[in-house]
Amino acid sequence: MTTEKKERFIAIDEVQDRTGLSRSVIYDRMKNNNFPRSVRLGNKTARWLESEIDSWIDQQATNNRIKF
Repeated sequence: MTTEKKERFIAIDEVQDRTGLSRSVIYDRMKNNNFPRSVRLGNKTARWLESEIDSWIDQQATNNRIKF
């Protein structure tokens, strides 16, 4: 029996909490294609896919390890 994780949308506040980035840095990185793009759910509602944020965090941890 396999258990699939349901995809969910998360708001900017949760994205900020998970990444430690400010709102302006998130949008700057999106503009430069260095951060997952948000999904527009309405005129003023933007959300991010939780799995994409989790993958981005994992990638940062892998790519930016301090090497001694």
